[in-house]
Amino acid sequence: MSTDTETRGTLGRLRASPFLADLLTNRLAVVGLTIILSMAAVAIYARVTYDFGALTSSQLGTEIADRAPPGWLGPAPANQQLFGTDAAARDIYKRSLYGAWLALKFGTITVGTSTTVGVGLGIIAAYYGDVTDNVIMRTMDVLLAFPPLLLALALVAIFPRDLGLWRAVVALVLVYTPRFARVVRGAALKVLEDEYVDATVALGATDPRVLIRHILPNTLAPITVQSTLNFGLAIIDLAALSFLGFGAQAGTPSWGLMLSRGVENGLLTGEWWLSFFPGLFLAITVLGFNLLGDGMRDALDPRMRDAID
Repeated sequence: MSTDTETRGTLGRLRASPFLADLLTNRLAVVGLTIILSMAAVAIYARVTYDFGALTSSQLGTEIADRAPPGWLGPAPANQQLFGTDAAARDIYKRSLYGAWLALKFGTITVGTSTTVGVGLGIIAAYYGDVTDNVIMRTMDVLLAFPPLLLALALVAIFPRDLGLWRAVVALVLVYTPRFARVVRGAALKVLEDEYVDATVALGATDPRVLIRHILPNTLAPITVQSTLNFGLAIIDLAALSFLGFGAQAGTPSWGLMLSRGVENGLLTGEWWLSFFPGLFLAITVLGFNLLGDGMRDALDPRMRDAID
């Protein structure tokens, strides 16, 4: 009985949350959330159902034709693939679906790591100030001075190609960390102006307690928005690095690499399906994160929402 009561109480608090109320009344944010949940379901389905090795190996020499158009375009053999096949006779449908798993997996690692490191550096710089603040933030400024994609390309070139998408993840973590550090530092400086922080310190609270229990929770709003918006950007950048040959290894069902091979093998021959479907999946996924991020920003910052309206 007590468990049911606690559950109803939790649901009641969630329904009464101004943030959730504003977010769920934003139609575009709901559309974005629906897209993200759908892509997550597709990614899990592909990960459980399809064998990675079979998706990466060439099917040339089998009964499957290479560069075959989608089966629904017209008369086709019985074994025609839904989205057609690529230059290695691999099923574009299955590879596009598995690409969702790779995009969300490596996007989560990239954003999660850069958020953790950036948040830690930001609140430390704001709390201790002086030399600590100058050292951390000037380092962040140096990283921010370079165009993001060019910096990522320079960093990726340092790591061996055998690392595949992991070297792109490391490079993008270093690129995204300064953004989180600057946002969190600004929010933390505002929190430090509140009197309750001085009172907590006067009562003998340790620095880790002040940072974790009092400053960090009050900076979660900008962190959440920045993370959501950066998620879509991370997926694009991972795809861009793979497109340029600095990400996924040959044969990997990465959207960026599939786009690259599609443009290389089918752009001038009219075989549009080689690049269309991975590009479509990429665009829809990024659109979902952007819509949700904008909706969360509007819900968490009414002043910004009013300015936009």
